[in-house]
Parts: sequence; structure tokens; C-alpha cells
Amino acid sequence: MKSFELAPGHRISQVIKGGWQLAGGHGAVDRKAGIEDMIAFADAGITTFDCADIYTGVEAMIGDFRAEYERVRGAEALSKIKVHTKFVPDLGNLASISRADVAKAIEVSLERLKLEQLHLVQFHWWDYEIDRQVEVAGWLKELRDEGKIANIGGTNFDTTQMQRMLDAGVPLVSMQVQYSLIDDRPSRSMAAAALAAGVSLLCYGSVGGGLFSERMLGAPEPKAPFENRSIVKYKLIVDEFGGWELFQDLLQTLDEIAKRHKSDIASVASRAVLERPAVAAVIVGARNRNHLHRNLSIPGLSLNQEDFARINAVLARANPVPGDVYALERDRSGKHGSVMKYNLNKEGH
Repeated sequence: MKSFELAPGHRISQVIKGGWQLAGGHGAVDRKAGIEDMIAFADAGITTFDCADIYTGVEAMIGDFRAEYERVRGAEALSKIKVHTKFVPDLGNLASISRADVAKAIEVSLERLKLEQLHLVQFHWWDYEIDRQVEVAGWLKELRDEGKIANIGGTNFDTTQMQRMLDAGVPLVSMQVQYSLIDDRPSRSMAAAALAAGVSLLCYGSVGGGLFSERMLGAPEPKAPFENRSIVKYKLIVDEFGGWELFQDLLQTLDEIAKRHKSDIASVASRAVLERPAVAAVIVGARNRNHLHRNLSIPGLSLNQEDFARINAVLARANPVPGDVYALERDRSGKHGSVMKYNLNKEGH
């Protein structure tokens, strides 16, 4: 597994194990098996784990994994494990949130994760009309100065808001964004701004919640009710991209490339995103270790000019997903925003 120095003293694996699928929205979770899977990922070299305060139960599960990993592998092995969590205040609390609220939330994450200092806190803000995001990001900086947080990142901010925080002196090291072959919104302005500021992109959605797979190649177009929340979310992106028929053309092309490289569709799709400017890592939403061997192969997969030419020929027929990063999802009255949950801290705890 290749690694990347996200910040001084903070080295991450270029494939990150995501935690959203362990929050209950994708079926029942076996806690013991989940921890055993995390140990398998860490032993294999995927040493970075992504979670959030709003992923119900996941921070605490990772905290238990950390304790078990130290017990069975030792303190030196544990020191290589990096946990990326998030601070996502509920929509209903944005107008009234105080510094004490922020400090309390960070203390809760520290307790759940069994950490004395959070490795990376990724900040999200639902509504730019409630224009306090730079102020709150400044409080996170103060908590970093106090030693509660090692590094600060963002998640799903657009380029303008990212730049506002940077201009205010918030030392962002990363921005977590949705980025895939069918959703290139980060490439339009954020990637250049991130490169200029030394901010790295951590990318989720590169396999479209499982839509980029052999299982979906040649399959009929999914219809509601969908099997999980990921399919609900990413099928909307397929629709924006140009529809199921064009997506099938892309899957067919990826399948042919994958076979030449003795790989698979999801790995090729992820590797293509990892090639993009400013991208440091891709986040795989693995519920278990069933595809661990494939996940491990992503950074080492060597795509050539012919591969990218074939992929780009399909992408040239697509409709660009409109707007900057997360613009569609930020519209709560639209079809993308209407599937989001905005008060998960209140609902989940």
C-alpha cells in the first residue's frame, strides 16, 4: 500500500477505509466482525480510517478497534493508524452554535475514539446563508492550538468557502469531496485552488456506492425502492451524467481495461480518480473485507495513455454534473438535497 504525507507527522494510506456503511444505513452491523475487519485492513496496509460524529456508533467502534489493535499488535503498530473524523453540526444548530458546543463535540469524539488528540477533524457546514462557517472554523483552529486537534480539514465545502477559511488563517490540510469518473466537479476550480494552498483532496464516491462494478454491467436500470442509501444518492449522479445507457458504455469500457490489467471495474475507476491533480487518497466504503485484495491493488494499478483515451472518449459524451463541489446536494429543495439527513447528531444520539 502506498502512502502520502497529508501533513507533517500525518502519513496516510492512499486507500482509506470509509465508515459510513457501518452507521446502519446499509443494513445490520455486526460489531465484533466490524472490528475484526478493521484489524485485517490495518494489517494489510490500509491504515487510515474515515468516520464522523454523525455516523452513529462508528467513532466508538473505531475506538474499540484501536484498543484491540494495540492489545494484539502493540503500541508501535497502533501509532501508524490514522483516524479521520468529522465535525458536522446539525442544521438546526447552525445559527446558535457556540464555542462551548464545538469544544464539547470535540471532547465527545476524543472519548469515543479513545484519543488524547484527534488526528484530523473534517469540518462541514450545511447552509452558507447562515454565514458563521468561518467563525466556527476559527474555533477549531483554537482547539488545534490547544492540542485537542492535530490537523483540520473540510468536507463538502465549495471552492469559495474553502478559500475564505484559508484566507482567515484556518490551516486546512485536506478537503473531502465526492469525486468520480461521473462526477468531476472538484476538477473545475477546487483542484487548482487546493494545489495552490497545499490542500489535498480525499475522495469518496469513486465507485458510486457499488454502481461501478461487474454486478451492474449489463444490469437493468435500478428503480426505487433502492437497496441502500448509497444507491439512492449515486443513481441521481448517473442521471445527471447522462443516464443508464451511457453509464453502461462507461462500465463496458472500464471492464475491458480491467481485464487487460487483470483487475476489476471498481479498482480501475478508483485508480483513475487517484491520478487526478491534488488527489491524495480515495475512500472505499467497505462494510467488510470481502474486497480487501482489490482495495490493496488500487494504488499500484498502472493505467496507460490508451486506457485514459478510451475512458475520456466516453466521458466526452456526458453531461457535466452542474455546479461546484456539493452545490446540488446543498439545495435542500432539490432532488439531491432532499435525500440528505441534516440533523443526525440529534437523531442518532
